[in-house]
Amino acid sequence: MSVGEIPERRDTIDFAAAAIMIFLTVSWGLNGVAAKFANIGFSPVFLSMARSAIGALIVFAWCRYRGVRLFERDGTLPAGILAGLLFSSEFLLVFIGLQYTTVARSTLLLNAMPFWVLVGAHFLLGERMTLQKWIGLALAFAGVVVVFSDKLSSPGPQALAGDVMALLAGVFWAATTLAIRGTKLANVGSEKLLLYQLVVATVTAIPLLSVAGPVFRDITWVPIAAVLFQAVYVVAFTYIVWFWLLRRYPAAGLSSFAFLTPAFGVLFGGVLLGEPLGQRMYLALGLIVCGIIVVNRRIRRPPV
Repeated sequence: MSVGEIPERRDTIDFAAAAIMIFLTVSWGLNGVAAKFANIGFSPVFLSMARSAIGALIVFAWCRYRGVRLFERDGTLPAGILAGLLFSSEFLLVFIGLQYTTVARSTLLLNAMPFWVLVGAHFLLGERMTLQKWIGLALAFAGVVVVFSDKLSSPGPQALAGDVMALLAGVFWAATTLAIRGTKLANVGSEKLLLYQLVVATVTAIPLLSVAGPVFRDITWVPIAAVLFQAVYVVAFTYIVWFWLLRRYPAAGLSSFAFLTPAFGVLFGGVLLGEPLGQRMYLALGLIVCGIIVVNRRIRRPPV
């Protein structure tokens, strides 16, 4: 099948899709580790700008290759700028917060995002909460509380600041999702939607460089490779693969694999960075993942 050809739709998740999704969630779980390494050589504001700028150039080149139209007037510019500002705020908080807290704690708090979407959709989009969703929300909130209560995994007294930033980053992530769902962006192609966020994040980071301290820190091949991993691989490659899967397979089935991302983030934080992982962190992981599953679980008829 050629790149520009519309892929055949599938009704179920097959082995190939499952394998690709596991591969993607492993990659996304590594993203926090890469950000931690990148912070060694560059300021968080510069990281946000560089990651977004390089990613935007690659996605734009991909769109030109595939003939994706990006500059048609469709009335989405104001909403696109809003989504970009929210996206930019999210990653600035993530990068700055990782200077103070661990990857495991940051990943768990950031991935509480679905529950902020749930609450926001209830009040802003008229999507009413059910008892099942309230139960899931309670489980996830309990997981967040456990993260904050775990002293063993805390790297120091400044960890609280990083934890709060990660939690707020999840709120901004949820706000981005709500802005997309509640505006004309809901009907925009995935590539254009991603470019709105990447371009605005690049532009808004530029004036902040002068007040964010030294741009360059300890420059070695490790932070450079970490930046390129995030920009070229995570932002451009994995997102494009994700969009391709969304065009071919059921979105609900694919999204269920996203539950693996915080699990891999916690695992890699412990294995690659030597972060202490006490029993409370595993309990928090279990509560948050169970909460997400409960919220998204649908009652289905058994196959005939």
